[in-house]
Amino acid sequence: MSNQHSAQALNWRKLYLSRAKLKAASRTSALLAGFAMVAMVEVDLQVGGTNGQNNGREYDPLMIAFSINTTLLVVIHMAALLISTCILPNIEAVSNVHNVNAVKESPHNSLAFYIEMSWAFSTILGIFLFLVEIILLAWVKFGMANFEKAAWAATAITVPVLVVLVVFAFHFYRKLVSHKTESQTRGLEELESINNQLDNGHQIQIV
Repeated sequence: MSNQHSAQALNWRKLYLSRAKLKAASRTSALLAGFAMVAMVEVDLQVGGTNGQNNGREYDPLMIAFSINTTLLVVIHMAALLISTCILPNIEAVSNVHNVNAVKESPHNSLAFYIEMSWAFSTILGIFLFLVEIILLAWVKFGMANFEKAAWAATAITVPVLVVLVVFAFHFYRKLVSHKTESQTRGLEELESINNQLDNGHQIQIV
């Protein structure tokens, strides 16, 4: 019985963690995707200089990079939002049921890969693309208007943050994997200890 209760408690904890990840992914993706769409629509494409046509051709690679990054940013966050919207209601319905056995009806275990993908898209990859978007937007807004110093200033501020984000994501992922491994090992040891106690008690009763 204790073994079953421990397994159910672990399963409920996974359910609440999955729900929290989906909620965070949903909020973050809706916000950043909206920003990317507004940035694409509202950006000023007037090119500075006396010969606008030639200058525009010089900025073609920049505009292509901005277009690709913005599209990727929206698509990535829309994918995360779609996954969250499809899975979250099913998890919410189970989490609101006051029955310990209801956790078996939740899809958080069978759809764990998609939940992790949604969370990674929204937080890690999505925020990385968002910072790249800030750099590109600064060059589109200021660089094309012959304010290169302002664009370089924005780049100088954002690039270190981008590097710190990558290092932090790598370090956080390693810590998270290590913590999950330790928790699973500890849980298995507890279950093994409970099984040994039950076996010893059963043997004593037989004797």
